[in-house]
Amino acid sequence: MAKLPVISGKEAVRAFERDGWRVVRRAKSRHIIMKKEGMVTTLSIPEHKVLDRGLLRSLIRDAYISIEKFNQLLKK
Repeated sequence: MAKLPVISGKEAVRAFERDGWRVVRRAKSRHIIMKKEGMVTTLSIPEHKVLDRGLLRSLIRDAYISIEKFNQLLKK
């Protein structure tokens, strides 16, 4: 099983954008809201310097991608 990386919210947003997600808006609470065409799910990513691994795992699961694919998206 692949390990979850320690990344910031901005890095997570860039990785999800490479998978087809787009930024819809920025909430006042410093969260970036993302949507993807054909998906019911909405991702809410905090603009923190370091994302908690549990939160990152939940975001990846909500995006219906594997940890391995997410790690590949980070490296692009």
